[in-house]
Amino acid sequence: MARGVNKVILIGNLGSDPEVKYTPDGVPVANFSLATNESWNDKDGQRQERTEWHRLVLWRRQAEVAQQYLKKGAKIYVEGKLQTRSWDDQSGQKRYMTEVVVLDMQMLDSRGEGGGSGYGDEGGSRAGGGSDFSGGRAGGGSSYGGDRAGTQPDASPPPSGDDDDLPF
Repeated sequence: MARGVNKVILIGNLGSDPEVKYTPDGVPVANFSLATNESWNDKDGQRQERTEWHRLVLWRRQAEVAQQYLKKGAKIYVEGKLQTRSWDDQSGQKRYMTEVVVLDMQMLDSRGEGGGSGYGDEGGSRAGGGSDFSGGRAGGGSSYGGDRAGTQPDASPPPSGDDDDLPF
């Protein structure tokens, strides 16, 4: 029987600085939004653009690296998987949030030195001059979703649809 595939690949710009919190066990977890843009010509030949917002979650060393090196507007490449969480809000209504659990991340902006160093167990830089911030997946491909137990989701809504204040 065929297995399903849950894989996400995104290239976009951070909509906010990473926010790092810690689980009761002291495990760092970072959350931030990522904007991806698409453009096309409509039937009248007019150029149209749309920004899609994605909620990203990074665990452990990746979370710490994101907090240290990533800022609003930075361009990154991420690979991960979709995860939907649910909780009851203060009024007792069931709420849902779908987010991307990042398993691999690469900074695409240059850092002045002209190249980047690798972080995580895999180490090294990828082609393209960015820095590779792997989540320590060597030797079995850890899934970071299991550490979510006991953490409360951020109930704040995604960024507004006003794209005029985006730094890119």
